[in-house]
Amino acid sequence: MNNINGTKRARHNSSPMTVDGFVTPEKRVKHRSGDRGTAHYKDWDVEMVCLFLESQGLGDLQGIFRENKIKGKILEYLTESHLEQLKISSVVRRLELLNCLKTLCRNSPSEMKVFNDPIHGHIELHPLLIRIIDTPEFQRLRYIKQLGGTYYVFAGASHNRFEHSIGVGYLAGCLVQALHERQPELQINHRDMLCVQIAGLCHDLGHGPFSHMFDGRFMPLARRQKKFKNGHNASVNMFDHLINANDLGEVMKDYGLYIPEDLNFIKEQIAGPLSSEVEKRDCHHLGIQNNFDYKRFLKFARVCDVGSKKHICTRDKEVGNLYDMFHTRNCLHRRAYQHKVGNIIETMITDAFLKADPYIQLEGADGKYYTISGAVDDMVAYTKLTDNIYHHILYSSDPSLKEARDILHKVECRQLYKYVGQTHPRSSLKIKPEEYDSLPTELANSTPQTQSTDVELKPEDFIVDVIQMDYGMKEQDPIKNVRFYCKSDPQKAIKIKKDQVSQLLPEQFAEQVIRVYCKKIDDKSLEAAKRYFVQWCLSRDFSKPQDGDVIAPDITPLKPSWVEDDDEDDDESPREIKLLHKSRTKLFTNE
Repeated sequence: MNNINGTKRARHNSSPMTVDGFVTPEKRVKHRSGDRGTAHYKDWDVEMVCLFLESQGLGDLQGIFRENKIKGKILEYLTESHLEQLKISSVVRRLELLNCLKTLCRNSPSEMKVFNDPIHGHIELHPLLIRIIDTPEFQRLRYIKQLGGTYYVFAGASHNRFEHSIGVGYLAGCLVQALHERQPELQINHRDMLCVQIAGLCHDLGHGPFSHMFDGRFMPLARRQKKFKNGHNASVNMFDHLINANDLGEVMKDYGLYIPEDLNFIKEQIAGPLSSEVEKRDCHHLGIQNNFDYKRFLKFARVCDVGSKKHICTRDKEVGNLYDMFHTRNCLHRRAYQHKVGNIIETMITDAFLKADPYIQLEGADGKYYTISGAVDDMVAYTKLTDNIYHHILYSSDPSLKEARDILHKVECRQLYKYVGQTHPRSSLKIKPEEYDSLPTELANSTPQTQSTDVELKPEDFIVDVIQMDYGMKEQDPIKNVRFYCKSDPQKAIKIKKDQVSQLLPEQFAEQVIRVYCKKIDDKSLEAAKRYFVQWCLSRDFSKPQDGDVIAPDITPLKPSWVEDDDEDDDESPREIKLLHKSRTKLFTNE
């Protein structure tokens, strides 16, 4: 058979001939080196690639491949657009070359490494991902708990950022692979897939000790004057450091990635929206049921044009499942991530870290030393900062760490600050971040007016924890930012309003929860703290604490709305309720 140029294609003989024209490149490599391992096409240098082209009747392209120094590792990532850039003008020639490369890659032994993941089963990861995983910067994630202090409440929540990140990298690859197969017109190539997988794998590189406790609780208090950027910005810095410290730039080039273009693409993904892998993996370890089927989501995902941008959309019939996913996220926060005991443990660990911060020294680049909070400015020092700092403080004999050590000892012995109660402000009266520091003083000044107490509590005895609960986008309905498509026109992206889905969906998508704890743990102090708390809720017009009628029956009737809301179904008539309210008020004001 003649090729397009009229030259006869060389025969592809499977026998180990010694004549160069009839020996495959793989066999020539074996013949020259005597090492079977070097026969894989990814080990070929430029000349071996050219030998392959010659064996496939594509010898006229050798000059182009030599000029651009194309090695074997790049072959599987070449697309038609790449070949156009290489000035292979003939469409037929480009397609012929791509078919040869596809056959070569399919018939070659796989270099993918298999992981047995507890969530996804046996998964394969690209060799470049393995090179990234096998670095000190990524291995550091083995020593950072995924859920921080939640592990002290849920015994199964012992998983780390390491396995979580591997799962995210895998799921990111699944999504982009699904889009590639479903919509060839998008021209998603192996280079794009690899960048997305790397971003998923590396999105959590910047987490500090105990994960979100570090960037959400510790850093804002430790660096009040210098605002700390979130963990994903630290992940970008750590990713840069990982690439440079391990000389992976050239390795990435060998696998067909462009520097710095593809590096910037990866970093943009790290700093942007993340995968929903966290819900799936955390549900498993927390023992909480997750009803969201991510595999079904992948089946219906496709890209549509929305104005001048492209959006990943899903089928209109999946809108209810997406609401379920965001509801699951909210439930995880309510039942686990923001568990009242887990939160106070993280608060105590934060207090210990703040007291230890000036005395911890981590060596960074050029022999400089950094504190716990300062380590984020130097990735060499930050690589050494993991959950292990907890035990470094706990087992230290350094006198300067005594206060911090005593707090951690209380955590170990379960001598925790005591939970006082929980309340909610009205939506229009939410507490602003600039008010947080004044809340303990305000609470300590809310001395119960109806009864004297033998215990006087001070601001430093209270911890007021203000928690934001939402569906992932503060007050907004997250589905407003999702686009859907219909079966009748899968190319057109549409919006679906909440009232088109169900009348049983939430009216509000965010709330503020206020929890109060007392550092004094004796019974008298705790009883007094609860009365202070109820009085404070009364004064601030917050919701009535659930046990308010039990711990402070003399205070709760003083607010008519609390009585009406609570007693509307009781046996007493409205007149009897008013008389009871009046008599209680008179009794206690005469004391």
